[in-house]
Amino acid sequence: MLVPSAWHLLFLGSGSAFTEGGDNWQSNLVLRAPSGARLLIDCGGDARFSLAEQGVEAGAIDAVYVSHLHSDHIGGLEWLAFSTRFALPHRRPRLFVSDDMAGALWEHALKAGLGCLGSGPARLETYFDVVPIPAGGGFVWEGAMFETVPVLHVGGETCRSPAYGLSFDLNGRQVLLTTDTRFTPEILMHRYRRADIILHDCETAPMGSGVHARYADLLGLPAEIRGKMWLYHYQPGTLPDARADGFRGFVAKGRQFV
Repeated sequence: MLVPSAWHLLFLGSGSAFTEGGDNWQSNLVLRAPSGARLLIDCGGDARFSLAEQGVEAGAIDAVYVSHLHSDHIGGLEWLAFSTRFALPHRRPRLFVSDDMAGALWEHALKAGLGCLGSGPARLETYFDVVPIPAGGGFVWEGAMFETVPVLHVGGETCRSPAYGLSFDLNGRQVLLTTDTRFTPEILMHRYRRADIILHDCETAPMGSGVHARYADLLGLPAEIRGKMWLYHYQPGTLPDARADGFRGFVAKGRQFV
């Protein structure tokens, strides 16, 4: 049961990009404010299914935050754009996106499908109330402050694709949501220590991709850090016993944090 005066963070899914549905969906979340407004944290290609499973219609999404430009985090934005554009009453959800990726989001990901309507050319602003975030900055939604957290995900010296986690207050507890990140304690340790709840990217496949934090690496973190860390964005299949290893556990789809 929802507590009206509380914030609620819901995992629509907690799986990797290659999750195939059934027992899980891609790692997208919904944050519900005490007012009832909903912030969708990433909108991957299966968002329309994972939202429907939780009884949330496209029209109930008031805002979207985009962490980075991989399809499991933005692949559902065309569906959301059209669904809200042609719904009655028509509405434009706010779109919070770092200004170092907003141009690429439109030009390289969304323009091909959304750039032309029956009435003529369209822009990203046709569908969304775009709120650019200064790189590494933050934004305010429903009176609460959200701090973006730069993370290292894909790329290197010659090519870097921006990616950002989020830090925010959830009913008096500080949450660190890493989104997709490599294992970089040298970058994130001060964030780990500051947070009360850590929701961490965790790769469980035997062969690591090199662009996600691996379970074996996270095991090397201090016990006091593992003791407040929930793991998500994992691959299908048998999972390690995270609780026995000192973590809070693996996040299942539908899990709520209040």
